[in-house]
Amino acid sequence: MSEYTDSELLEQFRHKDTRNYAFNLIVRKYQQKLYYHIRKIVIDHDDAHDVSQNTFIKAWKGLNNFREDSQLYTWLYRIATNESLTFLKQKKTKFLIPLGDVEYELSGNLTSDYNFSGDKIQMKLQKAILTLPEKQRIVFNMKYFDNIKYEDMSRILDTSVGALKASFHHAVHKIEKYLSND
Repeated sequence: MSEYTDSELLEQFRHKDTRNYAFNLIVRKYQQKLYYHIRKIVIDHDDAHDVSQNTFIKAWKGLNNFREDSQLYTWLYRIATNESLTFLKQKKTKFLIPLGDVEYELSGNLTSDYNFSGDKIQMKLQKAILTLPEKQRIVFNMKYFDNIKYEDMSRILDTSVGALKASFHHAVHKIEKYLSND
């Protein structure tokens, strides 16, 4: 399979005869990246899988209206981030979990997750990340693990570059403090 550019995939998607094929290629191209982005937010493998499915369903429904003002991956990351946050809010509401206890529950999920393959240091880092407020956690993950540029993050999260840099800076300091307190 040759690697198509996003523009070529979008062009194929606009044609009724190649729409399904093009979307299938889009899913293949971005599925793994989006899964890990979502997984860092919702932690649990099964939840990340469900949110990934919802992300691609939303993408399928909205791709006809995609204006290419941003890159395709930026648009998909935005959907994935919003779906992840919506999922966490629904989880809080459904299980009547107080806002501060969600991170504790996610940390418990991480510890008991047989799909987690990290060592002790990685586990400690992940627990430190879970102590961050939601926005800082997402910004830290996107910058540290996914190496997403602030400008792209700004489009994904609909936030200024300055605010993102400040969030990342605060997140790094909180993680350093958490890691040095042991």
